[in-house]
Amino acid sequence: MSHEGHDHSGHDHGGHAGHSHGVSADADRGKLTIALALIVGFMAVEVVVGIATHSLALLSDAAHMLTDAAAIGLALLAIGLARRPAEGNFTFGLKRAEILSAQFNGATLLVLGVLIAIEGVRRLFDPPEVPGAALLIVALVGVVVNLAATWTLSKANRQSLNVEGAFQHILTDLAAFVATAIAGAVILITGFTRADGIAALIIAAIMLRAAYGLLRDSGRILLEGAPPGLDPEEVGAAMVAAPGVVQVHDLHLWEVSSGFPSLAAHVLVGEGDDCHGRRRELATMLDERFGIDHVTLQMDHAQTRPLQVASPCGVSA
Repeated sequence: MSHEGHDHSGHDHGGHAGHSHGVSADADRGKLTIALALIVGFMAVEVVVGIATHSLALLSDAAHMLTDAAAIGLALLAIGLARRPAEGNFTFGLKRAEILSAQFNGATLLVLGVLIAIEGVRRLFDPPEVPGAALLIVALVGVVVNLAATWTLSKANRQSLNVEGAFQHILTDLAAFVATAIAGAVILITGFTRADGIAALIIAAIMLRAAYGLLRDSGRILLEGAPPGLDPEEVGAAMVAAPGVVQVHDLHLWEVSSGFPSLAAHVLVGEGDDCHGRRRELATMLDERFGIDHVTLQMDHAQTRPLQVASPCGVSA
């Protein structure tokens, strides 16, 4: 990427723009703790009723709620790790602990979704007796509990994939309880016990969809892809169009963690330009226009005149 510049003498500069990140970790921690208490309390009730009624839908919900509890606990741990300052070999701190948490949440949703789908198909061919009244009552209570947990986490910072992973677990549980309640009503009214297996398949599909989204987004960060909504070509073109910039190359755009975009590039400016001034202008533009506040720029002057090489005798070649 380049545009016209002026011919003047030059020398090298490097620069690193500072960054600051507002954190709502304490507020998120409180919301996650409330959601965890709601989930664990109801999960114990659901396990007892699910075993007593032989309901796959209830037991699959209970298994999912166990992973919800683990996901929220891991999210709380990841928040604590991500807040540790950068030190030693971890020059960015442990911010990517949140992304590993999101990967775990996605992976558990994927595994559970597959297992529940397999068992759901089996129960379509050999449905057990499931009391619809107990299934309906527990599912309706589950809807209320998960609505409270979902509402609590919806107010947290969901730009964090860590929080979003926990939220997706709770949200899929809410949808699962709705499906289970419908299955309970169908069994109670019609005696169609295969409704339990159908509800389990719906739950599995919701889990797999959520798993795909989490694994895709967290995988993109781990593979250092460009942040969503930021096109490296557009960012590079904006940098080249800035006053005094002759060329931009070795442009790298990635996310350290969710909501923490970073950029590094080699920038050539005109021979007579102030490298430090141009670096500050570029950093300001990248922050204000693209929201990139962690910027590392290697600034150099473009060479527009023939390079003078001294001979061993002291005569210029």
